[in-house]
Amino acid sequence: MSTSTVTVTVIGMTCGHCVSSVREQIGNIDGVTAVDVDLASGRVIINSHEPLERSAIQNAVEEAGYQLAE
Repeated sequence: MSTSTVTVTVIGMTCGHCVSSVREQIGNIDGVTAVDVDLASGRVIINSHEPLERSAIQNAVEEAGYQLAE
């Protein structure tokens, strides 16, 4: 089985609760196996079985209440 890793930057996270919200929402995307969030940089590393649509990631981030950097 192939795996895919994508790194995105999330704008607006300020605390551990923010990290938890983003991790939970992105983790709900079908096929996601791991979500690593770095609060200081806003960097989010997402591992999944298949490449993810950017729109799916963006929707999850917005659902959590934050913005995806371009």
